Amino acid sequence: MFVNYTKLATKIKGTSVPKPISGTLSGHAAGEPFDKHVYNEIKKQFPKNTFRQYEYLNDLFSKNPEVIGYEARQALFNSPTVLFLLSRGKNAVDKWSIENPFDEKQNDTADILVVKDNFYEIIDIKTRNISKSAQPPNIISAFKLAQVCAKMLDNKEFDNFTINYFEIDWLLDNDKLICKDTHFACLFKAQPNELYINWAAAMQIQFHVRDLDQTYNGTMENWAKSYLKHFVTQAKKRADDMIKKFVKPFEKYIE
Repeated sequence: MFVNYTKLATKIKGTSVPKPISGTLSGHAAGEPFDKHVYNEIKKQFPKNTFRQYEYLNDLFSKNPEVIGYEARQALFNSPTVLFLLSRGKNAVDKWSIENPFDEKQNDTADILVVKDNFYEIIDIKTRNISKSAQPPNIISAFKLAQVCAKMLDNKEFDNFTINYFEIDWLLDNDKLICKDTHFACLFKAQPNELYINWAAAMQIQFHVRDLDQTYNGTMENWAKSYLKHFVTQAKKRADDMIKKFVKPFEKYIE
């Protein structure tokens, strides 16, 4: 990875952003100003290599104006796994033009993307109001991550991207949100078989960044295999539980 998160933490701790004028002090409303703040700091470290996800796609397509259409534009990516993580849908890609560029989407995989030497550092910013007790946030779809792992294994892509999380713990002070602490974690340093999947919340993996175990020291290939074993085991258990609860009690009424 490229970003020096220790240096980034010193730049962010103790700083503040304006309290959002509209919306509640939770989720996207509170996170967006800090997200932009972190983006600007990383941009200072890597001015030519730091993007929003939509900015990177716009930059990639605009540098290749002769390439038109979904399949041709997909081929601009040198990595099927990164393509899966970052690309937009077929209709949006087909309609893209310099006059009709992509806009930011809240469900983009990367809040911030640092791309250098064919390596992609995907960064997701999480914010936390430490004056309140809150459930761990949604991190990434467990199914999507399983698909990522399958693509990594199919294409033997284990050293061209990473997914990192940067948490900002803040408190409200009058009309400002003040950063009291920060935490960094790499998804692929977490023990894959201990990731919590909340099946009732759209199959989302959930954790607070500051609580995420970082003791995994195996290879990316083994991480992907271990996660897929964890996902399949959990999915089978979920399926069995669903059948016991929602199918078995009612089968006797069906002819």
